[in-house]
Amino acid sequence: MSHFGFENDVHNVLRLDMPITNAPMARWQRKASTSSSTSTNSLSPNRSVNSSVSLSKTPSKTPGKNSKTQNTPSKAGGDRFIPTRNNKQLDVASFLISKENEPVEETTSSTPNQKAWSVTLNGYDIEEAKILHLGGKPLNAPEGYQNNLKVLYSQVPTPVSIKKSRYISSVPERILDAPDIKNDFYLNLMDWGRQNLLAVGLTSHVYLWDAGAGDIVLLKKMEDDSEYICSVSWSKDGNFLAIGTSDCKVELWDVQYQKRLRSMDGHLARVSCLCWNDHILSSGSRSGLIHQHDVRLADHHIFTFGGHTQEVCGLTWSPDGKYLASGGNDNMVYIWPVTTGSEYQAIHALNEHQGAVKALAWCPWQPNILASGGGTSDRHIRIWNANSGSCISALDACSQVSSLVFAPNYKELVSGHGFAHDKVIIWKYPSLSKVAELEGHEDRVLNLALSPDGSTVASVAADETIRLWKSFEKDAVKKPKRPPPLKAKPSNFFFLFQFLHI
Repeated sequence: MSHFGFENDVHNVLRLDMPITNAPMARWQRKASTSSSTSTNSLSPNRSVNSSVSLSKTPSKTPGKNSKTQNTPSKAGGDRFIPTRNNKQLDVASFLISKENEPVEETTSSTPNQKAWSVTLNGYDIEEAKILHLGGKPLNAPEGYQNNLKVLYSQVPTPVSIKKSRYISSVPERILDAPDIKNDFYLNLMDWGRQNLLAVGLTSHVYLWDAGAGDIVLLKKMEDDSEYICSVSWSKDGNFLAIGTSDCKVELWDVQYQKRLRSMDGHLARVSCLCWNDHILSSGSRSGLIHQHDVRLADHHIFTFGGHTQEVCGLTWSPDGKYLASGGNDNMVYIWPVTTGSEYQAIHALNEHQGAVKALAWCPWQPNILASGGGTSDRHIRIWNANSGSCISALDACSQVSSLVFAPNYKELVSGHGFAHDKVIIWKYPSLSKVAELEGHEDRVLNLALSPDGSTVASVAADETIRLWKSFEKDAVKKPKRPPPLKAKPSNFFFLFQFLHI
């Protein structure tokens, strides 16, 4: 019998479906027993409960979490907010979690009574409570504590984000009439001088408009009605105006006395562009030649640049006076150096444009940067490095580019367009992202000119109007620095006046 009893015991041990009597209690059993004891002893609304007993039996931390991870870190002022919860809130959370999987029991008590008991015991209605009810205020950081993360997550707006973008009006500030202006893409018929005088060539006449006083003066009229004005350009100080004509002459006028000082010959075709560099006046003609005139000398012609095979329609000196840029109907852009010797070769010949290049502009704050614009066959704006001759960037303007000018107040580039948009566009430099479009002209824009203070750009178009766009006015809060007055050197025009009095 003993042997049979021993085999029976071994067989019972090897059976896996038998309950293990000496094993510890399973986790789900512990949780069930804990929740049932908590709910029967402290949170049942049908019996009165001693709050002191409930608080003593309720654990002070979340089950399954050790004290190191649950308690607030000893180092105050961390980057997390850990709310403070009292024991009563943890009791409610435990009760609501255990209540979710239990069937709803119908009670004889009315709903208002249950709500009243809940409010009396817990301070709020359990049915409307959240599982975790946050309360209390975050701990204050100790005195002298500096949070390094505040730099990354600070909500204080930076000056860039609160800076308001300026308002650019879509309508011109003023519109002037330009009757009988010659609709010729290759001519340069408008320039704005340092004395705030706007010079405009209208067929056989040259008019001056005083932008400050509003007065209009007729400066010149061609003697032969069949001849016409081709170009105008102010000297750097704004006291003298150079005029190129269709009869191959370059005239120099004293604006203050409204008197012609001299007429300079030498070209064999019309003079379509002019530009000053101190006492040197450069003139480009339909013959493709660029003459350099020293207006101080009786024999004014000093040398000639010859590179273009067709009409020279764009001419401009760099702000530092080191380079002369020329554009022509042969789709070429040449950059010429200041020279006093016998070598008159261009340092760069830029041939990436596919149309006539009339629009040329040097960057005032980067003297080695040149912007050029192509005609109808090209329609591109290109930015060049004059030192290396490389094209920095190019933009398809989708329209004929007739004129370019840099606006230094906001470091922007302004372009005037002909076919097919007939408008003025402001671009941010150097990204060439579009800032605004100024519409209003009913025919192609011929020329642009910037006011001496840089706040207004004037556009003259084939619709016989001049529109003034005040799009670059500086912030009134910031007082602009006054540029030092430009004093003309007495020797620059000394011989010129001496020559006239002979």
